[in-house]
Amino acid sequence: MNEKVDVLIIGAGASGAAMAWSLADTRMRILCLDQGDWQNTSDFPSNGRDWEARLTEDFALSPNRRRLSADYPVNDDDSPIKISNFNGVGGGTILYAGHYPRLHPSDFRVRSLDGVADDWPIDYETLEPFFALNDRMMGVASLAGDPAYPEKDQVMGPIPLGRTGQVLGKALNDLGWHWWPSDAAIATREYEGRAPCINLGQCGSGCAQGAKGTTDLTYWPEAQRARVEIRPRCRVSRIETGPDGMATGAHYFDADGKEHFQPAEIVILACNGIGTPRLLLNSASGRFPNGLANSSGLVGRNLMLHPYAQIRGHFDQPMDGHRGSPICIWSHEFYETEAARGFVRGYCYQFSRGMGPVRTATTGMADGLLPWGEDHHDAFRRLFGHSAGMLAICEDLPEEHNRVTLDPDLKDANGIPAPKISYRLSENSRLMLDHSVERGVKILKAAGARDITTRAPLPYAGWHLMGTARMGTDPERSVVNEWGRSHDVKNLFIVDGSVFVTSGGVNPTSTIQAVALYVADQIKTRLYELFD
Repeated sequence: MNEKVDVLIIGAGASGAAMAWSLADTRMRILCLDQGDWQNTSDFPSNGRDWEARLTEDFALSPNRRRLSADYPVNDDDSPIKISNFNGVGGGTILYAGHYPRLHPSDFRVRSLDGVADDWPIDYETLEPFFALNDRMMGVASLAGDPAYPEKDQVMGPIPLGRTGQVLGKALNDLGWHWWPSDAAIATREYEGRAPCINLGQCGSGCAQGAKGTTDLTYWPEAQRARVEIRPRCRVSRIETGPDGMATGAHYFDADGKEHFQPAEIVILACNGIGTPRLLLNSASGRFPNGLANSSGLVGRNLMLHPYAQIRGHFDQPMDGHRGSPICIWSHEFYETEAARGFVRGYCYQFSRGMGPVRTATTGMADGLLPWGEDHHDAFRRLFGHSAGMLAICEDLPEEHNRVTLDPDLKDANGIPAPKISYRLSENSRLMLDHSVERGVKILKAAGARDITTRAPLPYAGWHLMGTARMGTDPERSVVNEWGRSHDVKNLFIVDGSVFVTSGGVNPTSTIQAVALYVADQIKTRLYELFD
């Protein structure tokens, strides 16, 4: 029998790490369980010549492709966008690009501004100090003064524009459209023991150099020094509740498949938009027959995934190739609603550098730009090191029919029911994707690109998992309250992307961590009346 802890955090990724670090100064006994392990940077693909092959194998974004012992299967057959994640200490930050925008102030007031979805119960101004704190903890490189955002501090100078940023930035200037160097959780100078980026270009497969801000390097070392315990390779199967309806702890399987129970005074979920509803639904009981914290029936519903469009072109002049941080600049020109476009809300562009040799070849073949035969090598030379482009990240409005349920047949290695995804693109998203493709092609033509290709939606791009345990003040329309506590179970908190009310049109990690720090602050502030 494990000794009881004050706080049990489930999930050691972006939000779990921020929460653990923040709560550590309470001197409560804090334990974090994660189904994955610590990462050894010497095992990352960038250490070997087969780095591109491994991106389709043990470092693939899809858990169904990766199939590591830390992974669980996801039935995403009923979705045009397939699920991506990473399970381990650091979570999704291990494989993310380090691209680090915040939600805009308008994203918290979508109902008020545009008459769709719902407003958040908190606003940008409430989160602003936690955004700033998180930027310092993660080590965010940026250029102050971006007109797309309220004023914010610069922790360190921005990542280099490179030739890609210069060429595409000039095209955007010619069009009169907004652009700015991207905020990135990538060190551009010595920062808190992290060396500056040397442009390995391997952000998406684990940064072997340690320049990228991953929570195994940022939050966790400090949390551990403050006596927070991480217990890796422990997969939680269900949360237990007592006769009073309060959470009493969690059952989990260790690395040897042995089942344990970990008692706790407070349970905090940080498993993101798929893992959190899966665990809540798997925690159904006689008292909570439809799943834990699910009196609203909204656990698993309102799944938002950010539909992506990809627009790429090729240039006669050499570009950056695959070296350097993948994303260099962004444009928020089309972020806010404009009625003439025919859809509500909007999207941002993140502009990206080139691809490695294998991906250049495979995508060149798929796009009909790389023929077999006599011209093969000349055609490859015209593509490799000559490409650049962009991704459009479209705001995905919440719809209850987009949801996570439990698959009746599929189970993980411990016999725990796996999640099943049911997701449909809305007409609003389709119109937004079409608009982004048309404008993206215009940007590339203005930059002088040839051989322009487009894809929308990108099928293997379900990186951002949001909305499945939404935040709100009405217990009938939300799962947790305005400070992350379950409406139904007063010692159960949720701090990951599942609490998002709307998705915005940017990568969510910065906002997920700001929300986690805000909820931690609320817990500390309300400690003596936490369960009232």
